[in-house]
Amino acid sequence: MASMALQLLGFFLGLLGLLGTLVATLLPHWWRAARAGTTILTAVAYARGLWMECVWHSTGVYQCQGHRSELALPPDLRAARALVVASCALSALACALATVGMECTRCAAGTGAKRPAALAAGIAFALAGLLCLLPVAWTAANVVADFHSPTAPGGVKYDMGQAIYLGFAAAALSVLGGVLLCAA
Repeated sequence: MASMALQLLGFFLGLLGLLGTLVATLLPHWWRAARAGTTILTAVAYARGLWMECVWHSTGVYQCQGHRSELALPPDLRAARALVVASCALSALACALATVGMECTRCAAGTGAKRPAALAAGIAFALAGLLCLLPVAWTAANVVADFHSPTAPGGVKYDMGQAIYLGFAAAALSVLGGVLLCAA
């Protein structure tokens, strides 16, 4: 019974990790314009994500535009896209494996495949969490380094956006869910 409870908890934590990763992937808030060091209030706010850039005007107009060219994107942004998409796909696979492998489901009952499926789901959730953590941590490190760089060009400096924090939380949930599924 305790094993079933651990499996359910691990599954739902992994599912929350998947949802968090999906939202973080789609949000255009990986980088946001920083207001540090200025006393001037601006009428425009900027945000950048993996897939688009957005501008908010003080008049309430909100405009987003996809990145113009895939080939013109920096290599770290292309890698981040690939890693978070791989994380989402691996989490979806882990959900399917966990559904088969959990003791509370009737899928593959009596075949001896439940335990290996649950273990594979746990490993997949943990790997998906690491795949999410890698681009989030890399982006956070780059944002902080660029913000404090004295050689950075003038103009807009960027701060970490909400999607970075959501990505950290989603990665932690996925890894924790995977560990619980493996331990059950």
